Amino acid sequence: MYLEKFKLPGKTAIVTGGGQGIGLACAEALAEAGARVIIADRDAAVAKTASAELTNKGYIVETALMDVTDSRRVSEVADDLVARYGKVDVLVNNAGIARSETPAETVTDEHWLNVIDVNLNGTFWCCRAFGKHMLAAKTGTIVNVGSMSGFIVNKPQEQCYYNASKAAVHHLTKSLAAEWGARGVRVNAVAPTYIETPLNAFVKSNPRMYDAWIGGTPMARLGQVEEIASVVLFLASDAASLMTGSIVVVDGGYTCW
Repeated sequence: MYLEKFKLPGKTAIVTGGGQGIGLACAEALAEAGARVIIADRDAAVAKTASAELTNKGYIVETALMDVTDSRRVSEVADDLVARYGKVDVLVNNAGIARSETPAETVTDEHWLNVIDVNLNGTFWCCRAFGKHMLAAKTGTIVNVGSMSGFIVNKPQEQCYYNASKAAVHHLTKSLAAEWGARGVRVNAVAPTYIETPLNAFVKSNPRMYDAWIGGTPMARLGQVEEIASVVLFLASDAASLMTGSIVVVDGGYTCW
């Protein structure tokens, strides 16, 4: 009874920024649970490589070339998938950027707007485009990838723009959950700690920062992509059927201190 709730046979799921890192792990987790998965990425080569990797494992995977900051393209992809498959059951908003280590007083307009555009606007464009179809179908689940940085101010790196964008994603999650909960659409978020991904590869060459990150984490390690994907799968599945508006912190205890 209970294990069945985690399975997604016959479901269609899309993962933004699904070509690598957390996104690719989420795509694999959803595919392993039985879903048809669309890897949406702005880099066609990255998406193609990821799709081939999962297809070789026997999963049903396809790609969609999509930049989440292009609201028109996001709507086109949503409309196309619904036209072909009837509905999209799961949306994972994973696409995001950090561009850390720039003090607030030297942040340019371009820098600020770029991070906000990808992390917040892109998440909303996807929620709006796919959520509209989910509301029409009276069913669907959205999982946004936020961050523990939406709750705390990280150190030693300066990244006010990133922190603000992720805090906004968390509140957007709650706001949409409140609006759409009675209409069959659940909206939750996962808030990861520092994860060992290409985005964070730079930290290995910065002992001061690496020591600060690990020293501030009770579990004394970086997280792994599959540890986030497992929570995303849970939130996307019927195992979390009573959850909406939740921000699930997966941080190795970082926010405890």
